[in-house]
Amino acid sequence: TSVRYALKLLPYTFVRSNELRGARWAEFDYKSANWTIPAGRMKMKTPHVVPLAKQVLILLEELMPHSGHSEFLFPSPQSNSKPISDMGLLNALRRMGYQRGEMTIHGFRSTASTLLNELGFRADIIEHQLAHTERNSVRKAYNRAEYLTERKEMMQSWADYLDELRMFSVVG
Repeated sequence: TSVRYALKLLPYTFVRSNELRGARWAEFDYKSANWTIPAGRMKMKTPHVVPLAKQVLILLEELMPHSGHSEFLFPSPQSNSKPISDMGLLNALRRMGYQRGEMTIHGFRSTASTLLNELGFRADIIEHQLAHTERNSVRKAYNRAEYLTERKEMMQSWADYLDELRMFSVVG
C-alpha cells in the first residue's frame, strides 16, 4: 500500500524521493492545502511548501486508514517507525515494466519540469516548485518571492493535466 500510494502521489507533487518517502502526516495542512517539508529534510536546507491539488487531498484521505497510525505517510512494511526505501519505489517501477535507464523516481521531476515549461508556465514558478535555488547571486539576494498563489494554480492545472492524460490513455 505504501509504495502504491507513493507512486500515485509522486507525479502530482514531483518532489525528491527522500522528501516523499519521509513525508510525515504532521507536515500536511488540509485547510490551506499545503505540505510544508521542513528544512532538515530538504536538499538546500530550507523549508519548502508544496501546494496540494484536490486530487492529492483525495489520495491522502484514501491513504489515512492504511498509514494514519504511523508518523509516516509511507511506513516501511518492516517497521512503522521507518519510511519505505528508495529501492521499494524503484523496484515497483521495474515490476511495472520500466527498464533501467528508461524511468527513474527522479524522472518524475524532469518530466514535470519539461511539460510544465512546454505548457507555458513561468520558469520562476516551475523552478521554485522544484525547490531549485537561484543561481544568480544578486537576484538570489533580493528576490524572496514564494509565488505561492501562482504555484497553487499551476499544481492544480498540472494535476488536471495528468488526469486528462490518464483518461486519454485509458480511452485511446
